[in-house]
Amino acid sequence: MLTPWFGEFMGTFVLVLLGDGVVAGVLLRKTKSENAGWMVITTGWALAVMCGVFTAIACGSPGAHLNPAVTLGFALRSHDFSHVLPFIAAQILGAITGATLVWLHYLPHWRETPDAPAKLSVFSTAPAIRALPANFLCEVIGTFVLVFVVSAIFSRNVAATGPAAGLGPYLVASLVWGIGLSLGGTTGYAINPARDLGPRIAHALLPIAGKGASDWGYAPIPVFGPLVGGALAGLLARLLAL
Repeated sequence: MLTPWFGEFMGTFVLVLLGDGVVAGVLLRKTKSENAGWMVITTGWALAVMCGVFTAIACGSPGAHLNPAVTLGFALRSHDFSHVLPFIAAQILGAITGATLVWLHYLPHWRETPDAPAKLSVFSTAPAIRALPANFLCEVIGTFVLVFVVSAIFSRNVAATGPAAGLGPYLVASLVWGIGLSLGGTTGYAINPARDLGPRIAHALLPIAGKGASDWGYAPIPVFGPLVGGALAGLLARLLAL
């Protein structure tokens, strides 16, 4: 039961349940955290990453990718592509499941919220200014930082002089928090194709009260932008032998 595939599924499930959950709490009407703001969202997502990483490790995936861009970047870094497709499938399925539980958890609040775009934002990202080339570049840059710095955190050089074993999930969570605060204001920092695509699929399929369109016209940006950023970071990490 405890396999890498199951670990990726469970880790991404927890990641999206807590990450989309904090967005729901801030954006939906009549919650106790309504209008709590960007700091709460970025902090909630950072803690969601930490919880997701610990869950993935405990359930059988020691690498705890939780993100197709990380999986692709690490495959290019190591030249081992055996886990790419199974992990991506597990991550997307985990994200769909986590988003579905967010819908159930906040069930009375969807009908109280008249803003259809806000409901979609609970599930998936949207740009502050819709300019697709710029939005794509933002996702490339944010994900490059994510994958490259994660590679640095777990590199041989850091391992020789760095933090004690077991601190990795906290460091990765801090990294995601920093990306959200510094780079997330333009596109909502998907930096993870599964985190955006899985919940967007859930939004399209679920009977959410008063929902609008799922904005499939924008959907390729938070999928392919992170994949490009992750690939570039993985290639650079390989070049530098991190």
